Amino acid sequence: MSALAPGAAGALRAERIKFTTLRSQWIAPLVAVVLTVGITLAVNAAYGKVDHSLGEDPAGGIYYGLLFGHVAVACVGILLIGQEFNTRMIGLSLTAVPRRGRLYGAKLALGTGLGLLVGLISTAGSFLAVAGTVGLDLTLPGMGRSFLAGVLYHPLLVVFCLGLTAMLRNFTAALGLVSPMVFLGTTFLAAIPGVREVGQFLPDRAGLYAMRTQPDPTVHYGHWTGLLIMALWAAAAAYGGLRSIRRYAA
Repeated sequence: MSALAPGAAGALRAERIKFTTLRSQWIAPLVAVVLTVGITLAVNAAYGKVDHSLGEDPAGGIYYGLLFGHVAVACVGILLIGQEFNTRMIGLSLTAVPRRGRLYGAKLALGTGLGLLVGLISTAGSFLAVAGTVGLDLTLPGMGRSFLAGVLYHPLLVVFCLGLTAMLRNFTAALGLVSPMVFLGTTFLAAIPGVREVGQFLPDRAGLYAMRTQPDPTVHYGHWTGLLIMALWAAAAAYGGLRSIRRYAA
């Protein structure tokens, strides 16, 4: 069987075919883009010139829609592997690609590529949405870093959620844990005195802070460090997922 097993390119091709044929998987990235850009456009068009809080830090207005869209981004990572655990199809996948690290690596590669594409489209679309409604000065300090962080936030979140789902080996558990955490949980934690000190080191909070153009004296690290913290979370989750896949009894 190992002699007939596909190589890395073949495993990646198989994952791409699964992605394009399963509607739930390719709809999630589209929803992420529509929510992120659409909400940013709508909010800035309606309130951008009257609600000055949106302009205190340009990133607040630019990434307003991401606060909703990143839930769909998280679902991209969960769906890429969670559905196979849920339907027990992971056993067939491991039969087709016996080298578990290769199968898992193909899923990570696909997720990273999807995340980069969604991040580039969503971030560029959000910048254009703000520029077209209230105006945007791209020469402001930190704008280039903010754009780069906005793009990279997406693949890092996808990888983190994919790895966490692989560790849990359960689609429902991952969806029930990650979605509320990303959408509400860490936001509430960041608002609680005392807990805020710990909450700012969670992956999404660190990644979102990396997009800000202005420093926050209550945050204990810089913008680039925030992106690094999120990358470390993603790397840890990816490694944990690999160990889980290697120990899985199909």
